Amino acid sequence: MSEPTDADDTAAVLGEDECWELLGTVQIGRLVAIADGRPDVFPVNFVVGDRKVYFRSGEGSKLSELAVHAQVAFEADLVGERTAWSVVVHGRARILTHFNEIQAVEELGPTPWVESPKYNFVEITASEITGRRFALVEH
Repeated sequence: MSEPTDADDTAAVLGEDECWELLGTVQIGRLVAIADGRPDVFPVNFVVGDRKVYFRSGEGSKLSELAVHAQVAFEADLVGERTAWSVVVHGRARILTHFNEIQAVEELGPTPWVESPKYNFVEITASEITGRRFALVEH
């Protein structure tokens, strides 16, 4: 476990390996991308593989904006009874087009939330990953 950063032991900075490990334990995150000229947040279900984040998307504004504005942020977290953590990835999104890449991601098992078609696969390559673990206040 990482060393606390605050004197009261309520927060700890996570190392890169621990950030990737934690991301692999949850399925829902938030993509932050530019849409219609401003930042927007899109909840997505995702998988992690080879230190990259992958998700499926249907046609629409999110997908078309990623083709134009590839720099994104991605966040996932988990709140437990006594602790919580948050991991943020900054990086570049890329719509996968090669059959071999898509097949490899399909094997990781990303499944859509809803039954609408989600034929597009997006990869986020991290330029930076950061995380924190928090000790929650007891009430």
